[in-house]
Amino acid sequence: MIREYALLGLLAGLWGSSYLFAKVALAEIPPLTLAATRVTIAALLLFCVLAVNKKQWPRDGATWRLLFVQSLFNSTLAWAILAWGQQYVASGLAGVLNSTSPIFVVLLTLVFLRREPPGGWQIGGALLGFAGVVTTIGVDVLGTLGRDVLPQLATLVSALLYAVAALHGRRLAHVAPLVTAAATTLLAAVCLVPASLLLEHPWTLAPSMRSLGAACALGFFCTAVALLLYFRLLRTLGPMGVTSQSYLRSGVSVLLGILVLGEHVSPAVGIGLAAIILGVAAINWPSGRRA
Repeated sequence: MIREYALLGLLAGLWGSSYLFAKVALAEIPPLTLAATRVTIAALLLFCVLAVNKKQWPRDGATWRLLFVQSLFNSTLAWAILAWGQQYVASGLAGVLNSTSPIFVVLLTLVFLRREPPGGWQIGGALLGFAGVVTTIGVDVLGTLGRDVLPQLATLVSALLYAVAALHGRRLAHVAPLVTAAATTLLAAVCLVPASLLLEHPWTLAPSMRSLGAACALGFFCTAVALLLYFRLLRTLGPMGVTSQSYLRSGVSVLLGILVLGEHVSPAVGIGLAAIILGVAAINWPSGRRA
């Protein structure tokens, strides 16, 4: 299990850094085009890895339908909506709102999966981890709630979609993680590339190397590599466990802001990070992990 927790931390690091890369890329690349670029780069990379490993694509329509639904929740809709919201929502508040996936997993499990209720450790861990995120990023960021309702709601909806994707992903346990990652990014690209061409006319853009580099980092590290880890951990840690990285990635985004952007460090950051770690540990505690 130590290896799984290390991979969970790596996944959190990859998706935590995505906030920074997205902020840089969105300065010159519109949201649909960025999401389309991200999944296209990932799909091409994963297709090559798939070919090298001589893995076979699924051959039945039922599995492809499941993969398409997974791609909608996990990539197509979630990343497009989040990219749009991040244009208008401060990064701190976006981190708080987008970290709520474990709470949504708890709520969805209680409402729709009553035969598989989350354990007390998981519920307590989800609440403690969220409190840690708010403390780390700063309670003052909540003061802007309600000012830009639609972008803030979009950021929150993306967290809900991540939760739905984690629960739905269990239905793909019969598909290898590499195949699932490759297929979902391919299907997301099929949806997002035409939408980008139709609505944002990317051929008229002239982004700088800085923005292009950030977009490539999003596609390579924060999408292709991250999804390989995600679908592996979904099998071993379950929906609650894998979504708990949303708390860790908020901590990563704060630490990157401190190290890269020179943001202020306060004692509350240490307290919040400790609460995040304890919350994630409680969610993944073997005796309490059910969902």
